[in-house]
Amino acid sequence: MVEPGSLQGWLGIAVSDGSAPKTKLPDLDSFWDYDHPDATEGRFRELLPAALDSRDFPYLTQLLTQIARAEGLQRKFQDAHKTLDRVEKALLKAEADDKTKVRYLLERGRVFNSSGKRDEARPLFILALDLAVKSKDDFNAVDAAHMMAIVEPTEKQLQWNLKALDLAENSADEKARKWKGSLYNNLGWTYFEQRQFEEALLMFEKALEFQRQQGDPNRIMIAKWCVAKTLRMMDHTEEALEMQRDLYEQYQSAGKRSGYVYEEIAECLTVMGEEQEAQGWFAAAYEELSKDPRLATEQDRLNRLKELGRVGG
Repeated sequence: MVEPGSLQGWLGIAVSDGSAPKTKLPDLDSFWDYDHPDATEGRFRELLPAALDSRDFPYLTQLLTQIARAEGLQRKFQDAHKTLDRVEKALLKAEADDKTKVRYLLERGRVFNSSGKRDEARPLFILALDLAVKSKDDFNAVDAAHMMAIVEPTEKQLQWNLKALDLAENSADEKARKWKGSLYNNLGWTYFEQRQFEEALLMFEKALEFQRQQGDPNRIMIAKWCVAKTLRMMDHTEEALEMQRDLYEQYQSAGKRSGYVYEEIAECLTVMGEEQEAQGWFAAAYEELSKDPRLATEQDRLNRLKELGRVGG
């Protein structure tokens, strides 16, 4: 039974007996696999009994914000808002530290943004940024600035990404400095969308160098893909195709499939006049990317892949 005035009562969480062993609670950010938010949500929920047993209010509320983020990435927006409603009620009833408030603001803003409500997300990110800077929470300050770059119009994205990069590069917090790889990537895409391909290539190459230093094979492959795509847009098609074919082999060796690599191979082959070979790659790209929730709003792109791959024809 949950007592109304208890920690569980504030958060609306019932546990069977509260007998979870007291162990050191893990760093929440280390649990993230952004490519598999469903599995990440499961891992976070498995932490709930231990978090409740610890009676560590900041940790428990921050854990719920990350569950909400995982729900939002699965486009379960109503569920995400309900989870955050529980956090909000708890914050009103107990004295919360600044980091917990920042996490709540960030995740509420992210759910609004992902569900197409940028105007409601923007003020939350501003509040999160101001509070994070004030409390010297560099990691989340960079996150908030980078989210502002996402919700702002194209002409303002560059300044926000540069602000985020400045925060990351000048932070003494190693965790905050690790944002540099993502920010180089974001700046690359901002330049890319403005068709400033030379500037985009420079940023993507910086991102690739950073990821190689970090040593995560998956992130290295993603960074290399960005470089190759930009090279294709700069008419260095043969070099781009060679890089994408090399990525294909790397994914194959790792037992993985990448629809994004298939798509780029197909685009390169089309430029080179190899439409017949490109068709099979377009079909393979459609098969993979049509299942990717991140492309749920890019129906025109998916339809093009389907048509060029002659899927179902």
